[in-house]
Amino acid sequence: MNILKFITAGSVDDGKSTLIGRLLYDTNSILDDQLEAIQKANRKNDDGTVDLAILTDGLKAEREQGITIDVAYKYFQTEARKFIIADAPGHIQYTRNMVTGASNSDLIIVLIDARKGVIEQTKRHSFIAKLLSLRKVLVCVNKMDMVDYSASVFETIKSDYQLLADRLGIKDVDFVPVSALKGDNIVYSSDRMGWYTGPTLLTYLETVTWEEEVSNAWRLPVQWVIRPQSADLPDYRGYAGRVIGDGLTVGEEVVVLPSGVRSRVQAIEFDQKDLLYAVDGQSVVLHLTDDVDVSRGDFVSSATKVSRSERSFEANVSWFENRPLDTNQVYILQNQTQVTKVKVLEVLYRYDVHSQDKVYDGGIGLNDIGRILVKAADEVVFDLNNELAANARAILIDPRNNLTVGALTIEGIG
Repeated sequence: MNILKFITAGSVDDGKSTLIGRLLYDTNSILDDQLEAIQKANRKNDDGTVDLAILTDGLKAEREQGITIDVAYKYFQTEARKFIIADAPGHIQYTRNMVTGASNSDLIIVLIDARKGVIEQTKRHSFIAKLLSLRKVLVCVNKMDMVDYSASVFETIKSDYQLLADRLGIKDVDFVPVSALKGDNIVYSSDRMGWYTGPTLLTYLETVTWEEEVSNAWRLPVQWVIRPQSADLPDYRGYAGRVIGDGLTVGEEVVVLPSGVRSRVQAIEFDQKDLLYAVDGQSVVLHLTDDVDVSRGDFVSSATKVSRSERSFEANVSWFENRPLDTNQVYILQNQTQVTKVKVLEVLYRYDVHSQDKVYDGGIGLNDIGRILVKAADEVVFDLNNELAANARAILIDPRNNLTVGALTIEGIG
C-alpha cells in the first residue's frame, strides 16, 4: 500500500481544518476518545453540529481563536492508500510553517472560499508549491453551500485559478467543488451539485497519480559511519543514510563527494538483510569495495550522473525570521547531513507574490520569497531544483541563536 503525503493550504477561515476533520469523520478514522473529546469541547457550528476543526486545532490558542497556528499532522488510511495530512496555517505571518509542511508533501490542496475567489494567500501558497516542486495541485472550492452550490461561481474561480497556474508554470491542476461543513463531495458525492461529474475528494486522493521524473540518479547522504570494531565484526564498515532517487544497485560505480574518490557498491544492507538494489526513501547501510575516507555529511553519488559540488550557487529563499536577511552575517547552511558556513553575497531580487513580478529593492524580510547568491566556505553537494528536487533543498541557520531563518531551493550555479 503506497503512502500519499499532502498538505492543505489557504487563507484564514477557508475551512482547511474543517475539511480534514470532515474527511476523518466520514471515513470513520476518528477514535472514540477523540470524538468524545471534541463533543465535550462544546465548540459548535451555527447549525448546532460539532465543529470538526477541533480535530486538528491542538494548541490552546488555536481553539480559542478558531485558527490554525502550527502545522498539524494527521494520519489515516483506506483500503486503497495510507495518508499523511499536514494542516497548514492560513495567516500570512505563519507562512514559514506552511513552507515546512509543504517541503515533505507530494500534493497540495489549495482551498478557496467560494465567496472570495482567488486572493493573495491563494497566490502565495500556489507560488510556494511551485518553488518546492510539489507534484500535484488540487484546488478545492470550499463553502459551496454559501453560494447556493452555483456552477457558475465554481467555473469562474476555476478559470481565474487556471490563469494563475499558467503564469506560475504549474501544469498539473485539478478542481473539486466541496462543502467541508456539510460534507458535500468530501467522501460522498453531493446530490446538490449534480452538475459536477468528477470524483469526490477522497476518491481523488485514493486514485491520483503523476508522472515520476526519471533522473537516472541516486544519492546517499551519509548520516552515520558504522564501525563496531568488535570481535565478531572486526572489519565491518558501513555507511548509513536515506536514499534519494532510484538506481542504487550492488556492483555499481560510485563517487564520494566532495572528495571525488571513486569506488563500487559491495553490498546494500537493510534490516540485517542484503539487498540487490535500494529504492528512493529507503534507509540502508551501504558497503563499498574500497576503504575510502567517508564521514557524516559526505554524499555517495551515482557515477553515471554525479551530484554537483560547488562553493557558489543561486537559490530561492523563503525567509522565516523577523530580522531581515543580512548580507554581512555568516549563516550555517544545512543540506541533508552536510553543514557548512555561508554568506549571502547578494539579494538578486524579491518576488511580488501578488503579481509574480521581480522586485529589485535589495531586501528580504519575514515571509518574503526571493533569489539570492550564496558563497560557502566549503564545497556544497547538491542538485538543481529542475534536476533532482529532493536534493536541491537546504535550510539557513543563524549561529547566534541556532534558529532556522530560511528555506532554500537551489536553482543555479553562481
